Amino acid sequence: MEFRHTDVVKTVGLRNAKAESGRRQGARAVVVSAPAGEGHTREAVVKLLLEEGPITATAIGERLGLSPAGVRRHLEALIESGEAWATRSAKWQQQGRGRPAKQYQLTSTGRGRLGHAYDDLAGAAMRQLREIGGDQAITDFARKRVGAIVAGVDRLDRHTPAETEAKAEELADAFSEAGFAASTRKVGAGVQICQHHCPVSHVAEEFPELCAAELEAFREILGTHVQRLATIANGDCACTTHVPLMPVQPTQSNTAETPVAQPATTSTDDSGRSAE
Repeated sequence: MEFRHTDVVKTVGLRNAKAESGRRQGARAVVVSAPAGEGHTREAVVKLLLEEGPITATAIGERLGLSPAGVRRHLEALIESGEAWATRSAKWQQQGRGRPAKQYQLTSTGRGRLGHAYDDLAGAAMRQLREIGGDQAITDFARKRVGAIVAGVDRLDRHTPAETEAKAEELADAFSEAGFAASTRKVGAGVQICQHHCPVSHVAEEFPELCAAELEAFREILGTHVQRLATIANGDCACTTHVPLMPVQPTQSNTAETPVAQPATTSTDDSGRSAE
């Protein structure tokens, strides 16, 4: 979940003491316009939990202009997904009589899904690495990174359609565990490994060695010529790699070196491509 581009509007100032009873004086006030759409409203709720939590459902509703029922629906969904949790307000925070109101805040899981400035930091570190060690240092780093992802995936022993497809699924599982939301699908005489998310896409735009190392690992583990059809770093909606279900037989026109597949420059609505 990222909040780099939302309809959230933030203002800074002193809070009203009555409206903000139980909160420290001088804290920042966050005023959020209620954006259209469930997803954007949920993002606004999460942002308030991040910057203002612990915070009551009533306070969230006042800032977003939502009904208490609407706010609680979003909060319950966040609690169910493990992204938020609720506690009772302390006695000194209570206004009037009755049971103390619940206060909500993000869990470590919820914080972990927020956007960070890691892209800028990673890009700066990679540029420094290239300056110190040259292009080979970037290549070595990219290979070690992918090697850690596929460390538990053995090389394919038998090149049968069933075992090749199973190994492709095993690779997809390994990349999913690393945050790539990968899956496989049968297309013609091959199978495609589709990575629907790329945690390093912004860095990979500047350092294509990251994508090249992935492709190299696929080829080594599958023991066949695989072709990258699309990449998120190239502007496509998914990274799509075609794997033939039977090993490619060399022909007279083939050379000893396998040509490196280039990312496709056009995309379709689903994963990007199908092998033809």
